Amino acid sequence: MKLKDSATLPAAPALPRAGLWWGLLGVVAFSFTMPFTRLAVENGGLSAMFIGSARAVVAAVLATVALIVTKQRLPRGTQWFRLAVVAGGVVIGFPLLTSYALTTASASHGAVVIALLPAATAVVAVLRTRERPPATFWALAAVGAVAAIGFAVLQGGGLSGVQWSDALFFGAVLAAAVGYAEGGLLARELGAWQTVSWALVVASPLMVGLTVVSMASHPPHATVGEWAAFAYLAVVSMYLGFFAWYRGLGLGPMTQVSQVQLVQPVLNLLWAAVFLGEELTWQTILGGVAVVVCAGSAVRVRTARPPVQAAVEGAK
Repeated sequence: MKLKDSATLPAAPALPRAGLWWGLLGVVAFSFTMPFTRLAVENGGLSAMFIGSARAVVAAVLATVALIVTKQRLPRGTQWFRLAVVAGGVVIGFPLLTSYALTTASASHGAVVIALLPAATAVVAVLRTRERPPATFWALAAVGAVAAIGFAVLQGGGLSGVQWSDALFFGAVLAAAVGYAEGGLLARELGAWQTVSWALVVASPLMVGLTVVSMASHPPHATVGEWAAFAYLAVVSMYLGFFAWYRGLGLGPMTQVSQVQLVQPVLNLLWAAVFLGEELTWQTILGGVAVVVCAGSAVRVRTARPPVQAAVEGAK
């Protein structure tokens, strides 16, 4: 059999386990972001603007060194514009919006809206790519999203109307979904860590400016614990975590790998209990099990075969 004949074989593609494991590693790294951001801003020693911008500046320094040492080639043509989209979503939008939101909202409350991120990423991926998951996938993803939202709402004490922090969280979800989807596509062309590195470089002039403004208006003064939380946000949440996450999205299928994020609300509340002293109850355990089961079911549903391939097979 010739290699090109494999395109018409009826066997379904293998489950993309590598993409899922890389995606899960990225989710674990990101799961500390909400509680550590809350920890860094809750006493007011570090302003929301400083945390949202300075973490990107630190990460951009690391990215620049990595790009120079490894002699990476420059992006070309429209890749620069696409990197700007990634930067707008995950370097600028999500960090700044969540930092401001968490000045008044708890980490548990933030998980209510952030739990929508997997579904939002999947929708953006479908609009941006040719991936067409079957109805079963969407049903399981919807159930998982509802379970994650309900779980976080119960832990956060419920939602008594839309608040300003909720609007910021919704904006953060949209920004991250766009950045994740476009970054996953670019990772297939530039590489996983190269994509986030170039995105940080693209955003660095703006983030340096915002950092200077924030330090002038609100000089940072924080405890050792708050600086440690900021260091994690800068080095891991803003940089190293994307190595694994974009690697997973690049391997894909993106719509399935994105659903691994449904585990993140569980981890968010677990770390909130450990680092912020929030109560971990039996409802948390049961809700966590429900979210993990839904996420695990969704990622195992195979993507639908491309229409062209189905038509070829139907004509045989």
